[in-house]
Amino acid sequence: MRRIHVLALLLVILGGTLAAGACRGGPSKAAMDAARIEQVRGNLYMITGSGLENPSTFSGGNVGVFVTENGVVIVDTKVPGYGQVILDRIKTVTDKPVTMIINTHTHDDHTGSNAMFPASVDIVAHENTKANMAKMTLFKGDGEKHLPKRTYTDTMTIGSGKDRIDLYYFGRAHTNGDTWIVFPALRVMHTGDMFAWKDAPYLDLENGGSGLEYAKTVGRALDTVKDVDTLVVGHSPLRTVPELREYQQFMIDFVAAVQAAKTAGKSVKDATREIDLSSKYQGYKKDLYGDAVQAIYSELK
Repeated sequence: MRRIHVLALLLVILGGTLAAGACRGGPSKAAMDAARIEQVRGNLYMITGSGLENPSTFSGGNVGVFVTENGVVIVDTKVPGYGQVILDRIKTVTDKPVTMIINTHTHDDHTGSNAMFPASVDIVAHENTKANMAKMTLFKGDGEKHLPKRTYTDTMTIGSGKDRIDLYYFGRAHTNGDTWIVFPALRVMHTGDMFAWKDAPYLDLENGGSGLEYAKTVGRALDTVKDVDTLVVGHSPLRTVPELREYQQFMIDFVAAVQAAKTAGKSVKDATREIDLSSKYQGYKKDLYGDAVQAIYSELK
């Protein structure tokens, strides 16, 4: 992918100005058509998000749709302007109302349409994510009422039996407030952007992220959550636990390569060009290497 496409996506993630501008009149038909609802397992569905391939139809992350006895719990809300699209997709599988939103992290491609849901909808996130969201323009003034109403520190359980949802925080990586969401009865985990794609991750240092801690954080998730086999990830098709384990090893190797390049005195540009793990990690891209290398160089200072 051309570099301009990567930068366009990062503008969406960082500030939301691109997404907000594109969505003032509502999403385009192409963007709406790209957001399909698919059954993951049982009463859990996914409204597909966008990857890196086509920023012109960028809609944000994958949305989890969990139909419970008392209503629908959704995970993330895409970029601004997608609330009605989400509701329209949900109506194709259930008439129950949305009663809760869980935001996996602060970025507005995952929180952007919170404001399009009634203020009565319960919003849940990690305490650091709420603090990060409170700094965003989206959640200033009247938008403040669409901040999380409930937060947690390490773990949180919502519901019981087949409707049980377990929330976990395992440490810094993509940001300092990434929530891992487990649906125990279905053996499914929603990773948010902790596993977004098979490429270097976006490391949001301004919101507490860390490339140096990334692999350890993923390792804690793998060591703690045992009874899952399917993953709803940030911006890609469904994945498996072995793929997450491979991603952890990719991050170990990637960070080691970046550290070696910095020790050797190489510039960010040279390190980005020379580091290539694609032969070891089949199917992985290196479209986001440059930004990740820069972030890790900044941490190493």
